[in-house]
Amino acid sequence: MYRSHVLVCGGTGCTSSGSAKIMEKLNEEIKKNDLAEEVCVVQTGCHGLCSVGPIMIVYPEGTFYSMVKEEDVPEIVSEHLLKGRIVERLVYDDKGKGVKSLGETDFYKKQKRIALRNCGVINPEDIDEYIGRDGYQALGKVLKEMTPDEVVKCILDSGLRGRGGGGFPTGRKWQLAMGNAADQKYVCCNADEGDPGAFMDRSVLEGDPHAVLEAMAIAGYVIGANQGYIYVRAEYPIAVDRLNIAIKQARDYGLLGKNIFDTGFDFDIDIRLGAGAFVCGEETALMTSIEGNRGEPHPRPPFPAVKGLWEKPTILNNVETYANVPQIILNGAEWFASMGTEKSKGTKVFALGGKVNNVGLVEIPMGTTLREIVEEIGGGIPNGKKFKAAQTGGPSGGCISADNYDIPIDYDNLVAIGSMMGSGGLIVMDEDTCMVDIAKFFLEFTVDESCGKCTPCRVGTTRLLELLNKITEGKATMEDLDKIEELASYMKQNALCALGQTAANPVLSTLKNFRDEYIAHIVDKKCPAGVCKSLLTYVIDPEKCKGCRMCAKNCPANAISGERKEPHEIDPNKCIKCGVCMTKCKFDAIEKK
Repeated sequence: MYRSHVLVCGGTGCTSSGSAKIMEKLNEEIKKNDLAEEVCVVQTGCHGLCSVGPIMIVYPEGTFYSMVKEEDVPEIVSEHLLKGRIVERLVYDDKGKGVKSLGETDFYKKQKRIALRNCGVINPEDIDEYIGRDGYQALGKVLKEMTPDEVVKCILDSGLRGRGGGGFPTGRKWQLAMGNAADQKYVCCNADEGDPGAFMDRSVLEGDPHAVLEAMAIAGYVIGANQGYIYVRAEYPIAVDRLNIAIKQARDYGLLGKNIFDTGFDFDIDIRLGAGAFVCGEETALMTSIEGNRGEPHPRPPFPAVKGLWEKPTILNNVETYANVPQIILNGAEWFASMGTEKSKGTKVFALGGKVNNVGLVEIPMGTTLREIVEEIGGGIPNGKKFKAAQTGGPSGGCISADNYDIPIDYDNLVAIGSMMGSGGLIVMDEDTCMVDIAKFFLEFTVDESCGKCTPCRVGTTRLLELLNKITEGKATMEDLDKIEELASYMKQNALCALGQTAANPVLSTLKNFRDEYIAHIVDKKCPAGVCKSLLTYVIDPEKCKGCRMCAKNCPANAISGERKEPHEIDPNKCIKCGVCMTKCKFDAIEKK
C-alpha cells in the first residue's frame, strides 16, 4: 500500500510539453529520497485542462499542480511528498481563488464525465486499474444475464445517439444488424478523427482504451459477430500503442478471444491504421480502406448494417459512442436518459479550442448553452475580447453567431441554426476573426482532403475556394455571392457522400450570419477584422511616430522612409504587408486600415 499516488498526465498535449521527462525525474527523485515504497507514480490519460499542462495531481490530498517543469520535480518531492508541505507556487490558481483540487475549478463544475470517466484517473496501460473501476462488469452482465434483444432495448431506451456526427440512434443501428441473418458479421470502431482542432476520440483511446474494447465486445454479442476492427489514425501513436497494450491484456485475461466468461461467446479485435485521409472518417470509405483498397465512399443504400465490410452486415460507431455503452449497461437506460434534452440524451465531449482561456477536453450534459461552455467552463475570451462566433462540426459543420450564444446545445438545435454536432470540435472565435477567412480555411482543408471520386465535391470545392479567394483579394462582385449559394446547393444535392454534401456549410453559415463582412470585402474592399492581407493598408500616425527608425531598419521590403526624429511614411506600392513594422514599433504608431 502506498501512502501517496502522483498522477501525471500522459495525453498527447502534456506529453508534447515534456510530461514523460517529468515522470522520469519523479521516479529518480523518489528513489533518491527513499520513497519508492511509499509513493507511486501513475501515468494517466488526459485530465482535460490542456491549457495548463503538464498536469500533476497528488493523492490523497488531490493537490492540483499545473504547468509543471522538470526542474520543479525535486521541490515537489522534497517538500510535498517528503515533508507534506504543498508547493503553493505550482498550485493551479483559478481566477485568483487559489484552487487546490481539479474538481473545485470552474472548468470542472458543470461537467459530467461518462465517456471520460476514467481519463486522468487510471493508468490506461494497466487492465487491473480499469477492472478496479468496474471494468468488464458490463460485458459479464450482458453475457451472463441478458439476451441480445434486452441489450438493444436498453441502448434504445437510453436514447444514445451516434457521437460521430449524424446522431443516428445507436440501438437502432445494432437492431438492424442483429436482424440480418448472415454467416459472418463485423463490429467496427471509427477512430479516424480528422476534423481540425478535434481530439476527443484520441483522448479516450489514450486514457481509457478498455472501455472501447468492452463496448465492442458487447456489440459483437448483440449482433452475432466474432470479429471487430478499430480503424485509427497512424498519426495517433500514443493511442495506437495503448490500444495494442489493452488488446493484448484483454486477450491474456480471457476477455477477448475464445469462450469469453465461459459462455461460448467468441470475439476478438484487431487494429487497422489509417494514413490520414479525412474521407476515411466516412463509414463506407473507412470500410473500403480496412479491406485494403483506396478509401473512397460508396452510395447508400445498402447501409453497412445490411452490407458493409466484405459485403457482410457491419455496425460502425465512433469511439465516444462506444465509451458510453458499458456505463449504460451497468447504470441502466433511465440513468442515461435522465441527462440531456428530450431528443438528445446523455453528455457530449467537446474539444474546446480557439480564442478561449481554458483550451481543453470537456464533457457536458446535452442542453448546456454555448455561453456556459465558453464563459464558465472555458473561462471566457482572452484579453477582454468579445465572443464573435463558434464553429462546431469541423469542415462539415457551421458557424454559430453571438445571436445564438444562449442556445442549448443538442443535435436538433444545432441543425436548426445551420450547424451540426459533428464529432465534437468546438472552435471559438473573437472579434478579431475574419469570418470570410475562416470559411476559406475550412474550404482549403476540404479541397485538400477530397478523395476526388465525385465531380460535385472534387470540382465544386475548388470552384468555391476560387470564389472565396476573389473575395479576400478584393476582386469579387456581388454576383459572386449568388454563384456561391447556387454552387453550394448543387453540391449538397449531388455529392456522393456526406463530406461532399456538407463541404459548403462553413461558407453558407458565415454568409448567412456575417453577410455584412462579405459585402465589406466586395464593395468597400476592406477586411473589417484586418486579416485579409490584400485588403490591408499599413499607415504610420505622424502624431505618434518618434522617428526612431526601428520600423525602417526591420522592413524586409525597404518600404519605409523618413529622417531620424521625423515622422516616417510607408510606400503602399512597396509594402508586402508582413506586419514586421507593427511588431517593432514601440510607440504604437503603426496601424492596419
